[in-house]
Amino acid sequence: MEYNTQRERLPMPEYGRSVQEMVDFAVGIEDRAERQRCAEAIIDIMWGMFPSYRDIKDFQVKLWDHLAYMSGYRLDVDYPYPVTRLDVTKQTPERISYSNGKIAMRHYGKIVPELILKASSLPQGPERDQLIRLIAVQMKKDLLIWNKEMAGDDRIVDDLREFSNGLIQIESGNLDIDVPRQAANQNQMRTQKQGQRRKNRKRY
Repeated sequence: MEYNTQRERLPMPEYGRSVQEMVDFAVGIEDRAERQRCAEAIIDIMWGMFPSYRDIKDFQVKLWDHLAYMSGYRLDVDYPYPVTRLDVTKQTPERISYSNGKIAMRHYGKIVPELILKASSLPQGPERDQLIRLIAVQMKKDLLIWNKEMAGDDRIVDDLREFSNGLIQIESGNLDIDVPRQAANQNQMRTQKQGQRRKNRKRY
């Protein structure tokens, strides 16, 4: 007994092996008129297999595309519509390469450390001080979102020093951080949701 898993793989399994055999038979018909009639009969069979799709616009166009694809584009008939090459549109796109760079502190991401290095390379002056202040504000927001207890100015000062390899040395009282309430509220909402989920788990 021969199992389907041992047979040639179908290009479009949704139509079944019987329809595929009809297509293969149609390809081998020498008389063009007879081959045309056979192709149209196969389309009628395919059409009847999906009655719920009949109201879909251009569904018959798809059927002719599928017929051409199942024949390996060897079926020489008069197609009522331009054929779309599915063997081209179905090609797997090239894999996108992602950066595997290590992130030292995930709550800051990759941009914040890069900005700190940029700020540390600037000469002393208002521009450098302003950039450091903006970075510190963003660091405060990130810490408030992930863990409110970690959002102290001393922690930010230490992280600025670490990421800049000691080139940014400031006192916590000189940061002048003004974090909008939105960041703190976001952390509070996150904490409340976590508490509610814990309560729900205890009920069951």
